[in-house]
Amino acid sequence: MATSTDRYARVDRTVHGTPASDGAGVRLTRVIGTPQLPDLDPFLMLDEFGTDRPEDYLAGFPDHPHRGFETVTYMLDGRMRHKDNHGNEGVLVPGSVQWMTAGRGLVHSEMPEQESGRMRGFQLWVNLPARDKMVEPRYQEFAPERIPQLQPSAGVTVKVVAGGIGDVRGPIVQPATEPVYLDISLAAGTAWEYAVPDGHNAFAYVFEGAVSIGAGEDARLLEAPQLAVLGGGPLVRLQAQATDSRVLLVAGRPLREPVARHGPFVMNTRQELMQAFVDYQEGRF
Repeated sequence: MATSTDRYARVDRTVHGTPASDGAGVRLTRVIGTPQLPDLDPFLMLDEFGTDRPEDYLAGFPDHPHRGFETVTYMLDGRMRHKDNHGNEGVLVPGSVQWMTAGRGLVHSEMPEQESGRMRGFQLWVNLPARDKMVEPRYQEFAPERIPQLQPSAGVTVKVVAGGIGDVRGPIVQPATEPVYLDISLAAGTAWEYAVPDGHNAFAYVFEGAVSIGAGEDARLLEAPQLAVLGGGPLVRLQAQATDSRVLLVAGRPLREPVARHGPFVMNTRQELMQAFVDYQEGRF
């Protein structure tokens, strides 16, 4: 018999990040893309970077290739300059978002635009469907003032990167996966509910404070830094505990396609993966 809590999302599992390094030795925490959680279709990887130590980030991410998926960089603190071999260049500042569709391939770099201070943010990898893996590369890049911020209830502030709340829509558009990407700040003791689109896979990553996720007896407490893979109903209930807290709520329509991946290439078959290496080595990116 259905109960009033059946419409609420539940925590199917929790995951702690794993210390890792990438690029030329940048230290970070890998939350998706580990043996504990290899992926969550359509999401392939989630990295959190955050340090006050310049030696942890100054080496940056020199030239490296991508093909077949998208990278989403969300800066909280610090400045990062990006360049690619198609002539694109820009600087990501605190609060800005870059949603890069690598498509058929590009070579780019992401290097700190600072020598001291805090560098903090996230990078999420989102898969592309087979039909879009060889599209021309493109960027959706938005300064902080282009990211809508609203207060849907007392003590709750939400930045809408992708998806929507009521009539407010985030600037990112991606029809293939119809993503939701919300940065939610909750004052101590406050609660908020959000309905994830039907059929989407979703996760909540608590990166500040402590948050109870779910309703009734199914509610689970997560303390930063911890990720919850969500299941059950579409309505996600978040309640901050004794401290102000912050959560990324991310969801996307699963592709349900075979994945062949190695390093910076994500294709559907081993043959396509091998071709990606050949194309890169022969300068066809």
